Amino acid sequence: MHWINSVRGWVGSLAELGISIIALGVVLGILFDDIPFLPVDVTGNVIAFVNALGSQGLVGLVALGIIWWAFSRRT
Repeated sequence: MHWINSVRGWVGSLAELGISIIALGVVLGILFDDIPFLPVDVTGNVIAFVNALGSQGLVGLVALGIIWWAFSRRT
């Protein structure tokens, strides 16, 4: 059971790192229109994700709630 907690901690750390990288990409995308070292349009992808959830109505709201619940859980 100890290894499960270790894996959960590792996965949680990776998720937090990913969220931090996405946040940094959004901020850099807003401040600078073109980021030469970042070949992906992070801001555009986040906006497309939010639009996709928004166009699904109640299903999108439930999906957003599940994503929020998964990321806000702390062990």
